[in-house]
Amino acid sequence: MKAEVEKIENNWVNLKIEVEAEKVNQALDRAYRKLVKEVSIPGFRKGKAPRKILENFLGTEPLYEEALDFIMQEIYTEAVEQAKIQPIDAPQVAVEQFEEDKPLILNIKVEVKPEIKLGEYKGIKIKKPVVEVKEEEVQEYLEKLQKRHARIKTVVDGTVEQGDIAIIDYKGFIDGQTFAGGIASNVSIEVGSGRFIEGFEEQLVGAKVGETREVKVTFPEDYRDKNLAGKEAVFNVTIKEIKRKELLPLDDEFAKDVSQFNTLEELKEDIRNKLKEEKEKKVRQEIRDEVIKKVVENAELEVPETLIKRRIDAHIKRLDERLKMQGYSLEEYCEAAETTEEELREKYREQAIESVKTDLVLEEIAQRENIKVSEDEIFEEIQNLAKDYNESVENVQKHLRLKDNLQALTYGLLIDKTIKFLVDHSSPVESSNE
Repeated sequence: MKAEVEKIENNWVNLKIEVEAEKVNQALDRAYRKLVKEVSIPGFRKGKAPRKILENFLGTEPLYEEALDFIMQEIYTEAVEQAKIQPIDAPQVAVEQFEEDKPLILNIKVEVKPEIKLGEYKGIKIKKPVVEVKEEEVQEYLEKLQKRHARIKTVVDGTVEQGDIAIIDYKGFIDGQTFAGGIASNVSIEVGSGRFIEGFEEQLVGAKVGETREVKVTFPEDYRDKNLAGKEAVFNVTIKEIKRKELLPLDDEFAKDVSQFNTLEELKEDIRNKLKEEKEKKVRQEIRDEVIKKVVENAELEVPETLIKRRIDAHIKRLDERLKMQGYSLEEYCEAAETTEEELREKYREQAIESVKTDLVLEEIAQRENIKVSEDEIFEEIQNLAKDYNESVENVQKHLRLKDNLQALTYGLLIDKTIKFLVDHSSPVESSNE
């Protein structure tokens, strides 16, 4: 077999393949033996009709189509490797010559991965922020902890204050008429949380238990219920109960109550370490993102439309699956968002281009640097997944094989390993946060 490759345009190539006459004859014979078992021909037992009789009965086209399938299965992968191309879509096959006792000549048009001109990808200079934890950050964390563990007491005499939890009944009116969702009882509302319509909570401040207040609000223009969006409403709100958070003093006893530490100072030190760890994790992610961004910016390539479409299709499919889990369809989502599927696709296009470009560049670097994923690394990742999902390794392996996800897992490991290579070979320069 001979294979010659010729670039046509953009990322398309023509692969001209010549297959020996001997292989052609073998494929035709194999096709005959397959078809003759499937066809009933009058006067012959199934599978016993001579080839000429079969051809007269069916015509030669089915025989040659079957033979071509056999040949393509055998030679296409070999031809691709010989031509050193990486197809990204199904081939378009045109037959130039296909006769018994003669070489088969095929012209195969196929879209391939683009040529990538890598720019600088080692020694990328990156600003690395200095990680420091300020005392006010520790104090802020402590105060959040203090609020989380606050005691709730019922206010007998007094009025609603910011931060209080009010138990209320309400009835809402628009143009003097009640509306769907506008009536409720025993609703718990934290005053100042901003969870209700803007202005609602503030108008409860100063009210006593048993008091009924008239609260006037305007629904936001982008309110989820289009029938209420932008409309003015009046609520009659009755305060049934007031609860107030009582903060515990920040001392050693507090530390003992909310943690495994005996002193407040030990708790503070643990908070410092946690905040530092979080910041260092964030910095590592920022460095990783910046390195990838610069490496991709330094590369030159033409992103194939096929891969862009495929990435957009995958995004729409994931969105559709998430919506179905919530009991909605993609059509309902589009209608609520006042958009169409085509507009959704266009909205995601730039992101799809960037993600495809990133993958192609990282794949090229992995190939150039001979970065590979070992069987041990794959097994280690499977063990991690088993631990995360509290499953046996055998069940995870079975799931990966059934869902055909092992290849995706291996690819993900390869990309992560390549990014680690780039980060390890970057040049972070510490910079002040000021």
